[in-house]
Amino acid sequence: MPYLRAYRGRIILALLCLVAAKLASVGLPFILKRIVDQLNAAGPDALVIVPIALLVAYGLVRFSNVLFGELRDTLFGRVTEGAMRRIGHAVFQHLHALDLAFHLNRKTGGLSRDIERGVNGISFLMRFMVFNIVPTFLEIGLIIGLLLLNYSAWFALIVLVSVAAYVGFSVIATEWRTEFIRQMNQAESKSSTRSVDSLLNFETVKYFNNEGYEARHYDAALAEWEQARRRNRLTLFGLNGGQSLIIALAMTAAMVLAAMRVRDGDMTIGDFVLINALMMQIFMPLNFLGFVYREMKGSMANIDAMFALLSVQPAVLDVPGSKRLAVREGRIEFDDVAFAYHADRPILKGVSFVAQPKQKVAIVGSSGSGKSTIMKLLFRFYDIQSGAILIDGQNIAEVSQRSLRKVISVVPQDTVLFNASIFDNIQYGNVDASEEQVWQAIRMAYLDDFIKQLPEGADTYVGERGLKLSGGEKQRVAIARAILKQPAIMVFDEATSSLDSRAEQRILQAMEQVRGDYTSLVIAHRLSTVVDADLIVVLDRGRVVEQGTHDSLLSTEGRYAALWALQNNHGV
Repeated sequence: MPYLRAYRGRIILALLCLVAAKLASVGLPFILKRIVDQLNAAGPDALVIVPIALLVAYGLVRFSNVLFGELRDTLFGRVTEGAMRRIGHAVFQHLHALDLAFHLNRKTGGLSRDIERGVNGISFLMRFMVFNIVPTFLEIGLIIGLLLLNYSAWFALIVLVSVAAYVGFSVIATEWRTEFIRQMNQAESKSSTRSVDSLLNFETVKYFNNEGYEARHYDAALAEWEQARRRNRLTLFGLNGGQSLIIALAMTAAMVLAAMRVRDGDMTIGDFVLINALMMQIFMPLNFLGFVYREMKGSMANIDAMFALLSVQPAVLDVPGSKRLAVREGRIEFDDVAFAYHADRPILKGVSFVAQPKQKVAIVGSSGSGKSTIMKLLFRFYDIQSGAILIDGQNIAEVSQRSLRKVISVVPQDTVLFNASIFDNIQYGNVDASEEQVWQAIRMAYLDDFIKQLPEGADTYVGERGLKLSGGEKQRVAIARAILKQPAIMVFDEATSSLDSRAEQRILQAMEQVRGDYTSLVIAHRLSTVVDADLIVVLDRGRVVEQGTHDSLLSTEGRYAALWALQNNHGV
């Protein structure tokens, strides 16, 4: 309902057109009765005697029925499309507002199908609820009233009993079938998830020669979908058969009663035609109503899945009255920070260090020591269990997430790019940046020489997730994108860990180019990349075991010196 309130005027006009169309529809059989009776009484010169006005009225009423129906569809079409757009937009925004934990566990293929089916389900539900269910019952009410006023109560009773039996049977049978529809949707989502996941990891499939394995798993998911579809089809056969039987019995009973009354002289041939027309007029939309109700139940199941997404609450929320982060210098402080993804497995245990404004601070340590977690916490992808993270003395838990993330740029370990041009991917760092600003960022990331070598230059498309670029090229695109954001804080999350020496040198040049403009936090695996850092923080099993410059840490012969010796001895 909240999505419909903006269209109140259109909805009222559409409903008025609906009522007008139904009044015209119910009036048609009565005009037809008059025509038949006068033709029957007039004999051979019927066309002369029958008032032309009745025939003209019949044509006008039929045209009015169609015209009001078309007006109704046109008026309500905008309501449906507007609601679909607003709901689809709300779901999309909500998904981006959810925390990292949700997105790490999501199944993209199934999620996209849930949204698609849900939005389409809303369209179906609104269109048929307003244009089929409401008008059909309005028409049934009108016809029962007219039969009571003009004919025997038996006709009204036949209509009432048959409609009640039809609706009751349809509801019970459809409720029974709904579970099979859900199973079919789940199977479809599962197969979609499998296919999308496999295609996104195309290279991995090829590396391990597992095309057959993927095809077998996809076929197994399709087999579940096929089985669910089969059960759905068989139950549909039973539902359609039962509905058809109820309609046939009701039509037969009404026509037998009408024929007997014509025989007894209580009704004319025109009345017989009218009763037949009214019964057909009831049961044709009612028969369609069975289909509509079935589809509505399916649509409701789809809508439930989509609105279940809207009901998921983010784990990381802005506190009430949160203020905008005001960055003056870019000082970062971790004060006794403790964090765990799961309560039984702590990751950070009382981590404390300070990155002074414009300094380059490196976080080093063995795998699993919590280095990348520090970046995620600074960006507030998760909330810490205790301690505080401060930027220029402001606790990041007390400022808005949007203002926090506006001042931080990240060059991630695994750079994922959009399937767009190099220029578009870099401009994504600041979508309002001018072309000259984008090219300045390209030059600062030492990416201009590479771009000049490409036939299409900066307009070259990078492929899905940037697969057409090498690791070093993707990293330099990521650095250019981060520079364009013009942040106060720059985070490099193992930006050179997977690169060869030449590519690493270009990345280090790019990183050095922007040094001094921002406070830099460098999460590093290769210690050779951080020897010039103003401060090196050494983590071990979630604790800060050492802090200092490269030379001072080597002189203490502690954990850092051991890591340095290990990497130099193995040529890392």
